[in-house]
Amino acid sequence: MDNWKKLPGCQHITSTECNFSSVKLKNVYEKIELRIRAEKGNNASQWHEVKPFIPFQKAQIGPLDVHLEAEDKAIIIHISPPGTKDSIMWAMDHSSFIYSLVIWKNSPSPEERTETVYSRDKIYKLSPETTYCLKVKAELRSPRRVGLYSPVYCINTTEKHKVPAPENIEIDAENQVYVLKWDYAYENTTFRAQWSHEFLKRIPGSHSDKWKQIPNCEDVKTTHCVIPQNVFPEGIHRIRVQASNGNNTSFWSEEKIFNTEMKTILFPPVISMKSVNDDSLHVSIGAPKESENKSVNQLYPLIYEVIFRENTSNAERKVVEKRTDFTFPNLKPLTVYCVKARALTENDKWNKSSVFSDTVCEKTKPGNTSKTWLIAGICTALFSVIVAVYVVKVLLRCINYVFFPSSKPPSTVDEYFSEPPVRNLLLSTSEERTERCSVIENANTLTVIEETNPIDEDHKKYNSQTSQDSGNYSNEDENSGSKISEELLQQETV
Repeated sequence: MDNWKKLPGCQHITSTECNFSSVKLKNVYEKIELRIRAEKGNNASQWHEVKPFIPFQKAQIGPLDVHLEAEDKAIIIHISPPGTKDSIMWAMDHSSFIYSLVIWKNSPSPEERTETVYSRDKIYKLSPETTYCLKVKAELRSPRRVGLYSPVYCINTTEKHKVPAPENIEIDAENQVYVLKWDYAYENTTFRAQWSHEFLKRIPGSHSDKWKQIPNCEDVKTTHCVIPQNVFPEGIHRIRVQASNGNNTSFWSEEKIFNTEMKTILFPPVISMKSVNDDSLHVSIGAPKESENKSVNQLYPLIYEVIFRENTSNAERKVVEKRTDFTFPNLKPLTVYCVKARALTENDKWNKSSVFSDTVCEKTKPGNTSKTWLIAGICTALFSVIVAVYVVKVLLRCINYVFFPSSKPPSTVDEYFSEPPVRNLLLSTSEERTERCSVIENANTLTVIEETNPIDEDHKKYNSQTSQDSGNYSNEDENSGSKISEELLQQETV
């Protein structure tokens, strides 16, 4: 009972309601309990406890305070957020409010136009020297709250400005730069462009000093300018353009919202392929390099679409994966295969893709069957070479044996063919052999007698002899020969 406190603005009142919104609550998110009683003179009723409530859940977003400024084709609107400077009711929600505006021409048959605006914004596409009326209400999305409309405010737009503002502002990404374009119908005019962060619009108050000059877009005489991509940080920005003709300048153009993530171009990946094992090809995908140390395509999570086919066929095999390594097995040996790929954004809301990379081709290694045939072919070739060498050697021996006999046959052959030469036996049987014999009659006379015997008779005589007789005959000839030599030596000595 000692914790109850008097509620300012609700003491000794005669009506059945009271306003205590001026009370500075320490926490509008805490539960509050109230009690009330009636008093008459010195008598009082019992206390009646009101159902507990949380002030933030019960609070109503009231009418807004609005201030307007006129241009020739636009109206600048300033909205004071709900709450007061000393109130903590909406202090944490100032940047969470959105404002719904209804505007119309002040005419007998007005056409209303509804827009969502910020606390400081500009309403475009109006006509010069025309009266417009509007009303605004605040909304809070979480938790869902809808405020009351402000009073209706009206204002007249100014006469047409001497220097019109540029129109139809567009910005596109090309290669690694942005191209800012606009429309303007008059000549002898220079232009300048500025940019600002989008989130500043959500913060109440004026942020005119936060606009920044865009490089390469100051005092340009064309209706476009080229901007390096590194000028803008990642995020959402606003861009505006102003025209100047001598000392006269136009109003700023309608602000164009620019999202770097939406405008950035995806570059095709870098593909490399090599043959592995006997029937497989390994494909690696790398990010393209903007410079030696910086890769592009790093703003989004990417997936890759890989097209794989045989070089001589139009049948394609498509693979869409997040990974950057692919292996294609069970391929034909010694066959050329080609591959190309492109990058896709993993998040469907961006719906961005690069062009396909250059086609890379690679030949598979020979398979096991090819190796077997290769080994068999090598073995067959070696065997054929050996056989050929052997045959040639045998033929050479035969040719040498027939056409170029040795002067002295081998001893084994000489036993059987001591008298008739082999050449004479093989080549000519009609030719007769002439032998020279020496007969010593006395010491002073040496008579040479030629004895001619037909080869056939000698051949018959040889065939009639046995091997043993031939051997004895040879020994006797040798002994007689040696005896004749000794006798000749003695005669010469005498």
